[in-house]
Amino acid sequence: MSALLELRNVWVEYGEKVVLERVGLQLAEGSFVGVVGPSGAGKSTFLRLILGQEAPTRGQVLLDGTPMRAECGPDRGVVFQRYSVFPHLTALRNVMFGIECAQAPFAVRLFGSKRRDARDTAVEMLAAVGLEHSLDVYPAQMSGGMQQRLAIAQALVKHPRILLLDEPFGALDPGIRLDMHALITRLWQEHGLTIVMVTHDIGEAFKLGTRVLAFDKRRVDPHAPHRFGATVTYDLPLDRKTLPPAALVEALYGADLPQKDLA
Repeated sequence: MSALLELRNVWVEYGEKVVLERVGLQLAEGSFVGVVGPSGAGKSTFLRLILGQEAPTRGQVLLDGTPMRAECGPDRGVVFQRYSVFPHLTALRNVMFGIECAQAPFAVRLFGSKRRDARDTAVEMLAAVGLEHSLDVYPAQMSGGMQQRLAIAQALVKHPRILLLDEPFGALDPGIRLDMHALITRLWQEHGLTIVMVTHDIGEAFKLGTRVLAFDKRRVDPHAPHRFGATVTYDLPLDRKTLPPAALVEALYGADLPQKDLA
């Protein structure tokens, strides 16, 4: 697989505070990358760099070999932990809104055949996430799992190449999380997506991913805690039988969590 995304010696600094330092890696097209690490290790900053919400202080982020500008684009979709849908719009209108913005950024309304095509596309995407019977339902009338399905449909309707997931299942009950795991795996395969998923659940990262990146600080100065930034401390290609290394489990969870709990 070719490298879709590349970070070359990327640093992110806010004044004297270093968030990320010396991040260098390539992400292959079609991969499913799980990103783990302790709080404050720069995982969300890493996601914002890929999304285009943030630019590196030093270094480059390249998409298809071309430096990315600090702006979001339709080739990247994102789903957050808290359901990022519009509460005043039905499920159908939530998904149609993305199509309308892309095709008519100044009018934000479509008419005639364009509107019918947008509706058909939105209905198809809602069916793909199992919401074909909830077209006219508002988010407040939905369960958490349904709202997250809606957010995924909203992100995928413009056919992004990269789907970014920021703790997407953290607020869901265990049984619903399993359903969402099956859904996102199916959509990844069917749509040929490249997925980057931040999660605090290391078992989830190893279950879903083809690769796991662990972010942490290699050096800590107790007298100047912001002097050094985080970087990739583990970069692990996976098959479905891979278990997390004991050192990684201990770094993230402490020494008392048995690896059998992560299978």
